[in-house]
Amino acid sequence: MALLNRLCHIGFHVPERQTLASDLVSKFGFELFATRVGDWCRQLVLRRGDAMFVVNEKLQSVISKAQTPPASSSSGQSLGGGMLYDVDPQCTVSTASNICFEVEDVSEISQNLKELGCHILVSPTTLADEDGSVTYSVVKSIVGNISHTLLDRSQYCGPFLPGFHVAKDVLEKFQRTKDSTHFDHITYACPQGSTPAVLEWYENCLGFQRVFIHPQDNAVEGFRIQGNGVGLQLVAMQPSGNGLTLLDQHDCKFILSESLQEQKSNQVDNFLKQHGGAGIQHVALGITDIIETTAAMAKSGASFLKPPIAYYGEKKKEQEVEQAGQDLQLLKDHGILLDTEVLREKIITMALLFMGSNT
Repeated sequence: MALLNRLCHIGFHVPERQTLASDLVSKFGFELFATRVGDWCRQLVLRRGDAMFVVNEKLQSVISKAQTPPASSSSGQSLGGGMLYDVDPQCTVSTASNICFEVEDVSEISQNLKELGCHILVSPTTLADEDGSVTYSVVKSIVGNISHTLLDRSQYCGPFLPGFHVAKDVLEKFQRTKDSTHFDHITYACPQGSTPAVLEWYENCLGFQRVFIHPQDNAVEGFRIQGNGVGLQLVAMQPSGNGLTLLDQHDCKFILSESLQEQKSNQVDNFLKQHGGAGIQHVALGITDIIETTAAMAKSGASFLKPPIAYYGEKKKEQEVEQAGQDLQLLKDHGILLDTEVLREKIITMALLFMGSNT
């Protein structure tokens, strides 16, 4: 069982000239932090606070010639060449498919995972530059096209990873700013009935544990959301911490989302169809002032999903908004949902504000 120290970054795979990287910068307030150009891909690191995305752009010359990038391996890998710290998911649509975790002993963990029957996509590989060395491997998840990079950077003092260039002025800017943006949760869209197997795999292989996200979260069925055209089953998990209690507010949760059998086609089913199978449906960012941040993003061109007007008219919801010290009209104006969160018997006094983006 792997012991994960922290979530490092999330990897996207898109064709060259897709606007994902530029949209993250211009609309969502991310900064281009590091870059790397390989033989058939460009890797761009976008950062906001502690949240980092690596956008892997497959070069147009490769796409136009219908070439298949060479498979990653542990032999002969250098700072040049193909993709580093990830694998090409060979997906026909743009996708977020890699989640990188920092660990302490890549070789031992990889061997343990192999003995458990896991598919190791990249065997333990060591790369170095003038700032030290890192060792990493990549393991395939049980979920769709998702993979996990296991990374030991304890012997590395550089700003990101060997092979990437970080501009000095960008590094100095991040050292000065105190942006607390972080990954709040990552949601997997899963086929009906697959959640128990996914949960078991993450518990046995990566040391995850089940956590509860709502007072009505059932240990067997999870938390069910029904009504107004929505029918979802949500089950949450996260890397092991201090038992099933409230962990550090910046610990990222993983949500397994299924559509309910009696529900007509919804967002999960639509994702599975368009994506060609299970995968990362969305990533939620935790921020300190959602109203101010949302207003700034909207002004920059980001568009957000608008919840039903009836959502704000519920008496119980009005009371929650008042107790949370929020302005109901401001929440309406910016399409922000408010929910209170209870994990088992520990009530979190902090109100959880969340919203969706359709970009």
